Amino acid sequence: MVKNKNGDNMLLSLCLKIFFVRILDVSLGTIRTIISVKGQNLLASIIGFIEITIWFLVVKEAINTDNNSLWIVFSYASGFSVGTYIGGLLSSHFIEGNLGVQIITGEHNYELINILRSAGYGVSVIDVKGQNNTSKYMLFTEINNKRFNHLKELVKNNDPRAFVVVNETKYVQNGYIKK
Repeated sequence: MVKNKNGDNMLLSLCLKIFFVRILDVSLGTIRTIISVKGQNLLASIIGFIEITIWFLVVKEAINTDNNSLWIVFSYASGFSVGTYIGGLLSSHFIEGNLGVQIITGEHNYELINILRSAGYGVSVIDVKGQNNTSKYMLFTEINNKRFNHLKELVKNNDPRAFVVVNETKYVQNGYIKK
């Protein structure tokens, strides 16, 4: 059996093209979804148009080839996987959002409250009762998502047993948010 080097080069070229174009369109899809959830529907629609145009063109090329190689399928699937990963990374770096953080301390932890406030976080405090009627504090703060790791480290270093709940916030009016 004689190998066709030109055919191998064409297959490699097609697989690479499919792989990289899938990364692009799936990354756009991830960003579009996040932007849509945040209520920016016009921008999400524009990104969706570009995303599906790219997707259609790559699918058309993948299906219209005479080559039946599984490498085409693997390139398509790999591009999807890598695109999902890259889209998530891009969205976490470029898409701003707010997080509502609730911190339940194991005791009336004035030290933690002062540390968070000294670091510039707006903290609201509520007395709560834990299991067995134990007295605790619930701390509320609203932060920019880019500040979460800093806040998490402060809490962990000053109350490693604190119960922390984080929710993405869609809308905030008034108050204080550390940028």
